Amino acid sequence: MMNFEDFEEKTLSRENIFKGKVIDVKYDTVALPGDLGLAKRELIFHNGGVAVLAITPEQKMILVRQFRKALEKVIYEIPAGKLEQGEHSDPESAMLRELEEETGMTTKSVKKISEFYTAPGFCNEKIYLYKADNLTKVDKPRPHDDDEVLERHEVTLAEAKALIQNGEISDAKTILAIQYWELETHA
Repeated sequence: MMNFEDFEEKTLSRENIFKGKVIDVKYDTVALPGDLGLAKRELIFHNGGVAVLAITPEQKMILVRQFRKALEKVIYEIPAGKLEQGEHSDPESAMLRELEEETGMTTKSVKKISEFYTAPGFCNEKIYLYKADNLTKVDKPRPHDDDEVLERHEVTLAEAKALIQNGEISDAKTILAIQYWELETHA
């Protein structure tokens, strides 16, 4: 079995290409393992995010429908958002904030499902995925972000799977959450 050193690409130089509000873009020159030479790596650094499989007392999942500029289309997704500075130590609180902002709901019943990287070939974004049930309505919920236009939907597991099949659910975090829900339901 190969060791970490057999795979590691050592960074020789890093060029800062872009520093934004959500991402930083870097261009690295790396030494490949052994005598394989040098390579260039275009990298995106992201603060990370949270997402929630929110299940209503009626056993429906809450989805939000919104336009995604990078895709130039409207898709359904589970409630989610980016981690703000300082939230890495408590992603569960960040998830509860996003749940309230995007759905007007909250809960004391939270289970961490997974942590995963969205595109590890070029990006370090990590999403913390939770399940929330026993949801209760918040009297005066925090408003969603000023630049978000959301439409809330509640769907059954069968309806969620149909949305995957017809392409209206096409992002990995939502598909992963639905798969988890199906496995949990049929366990």
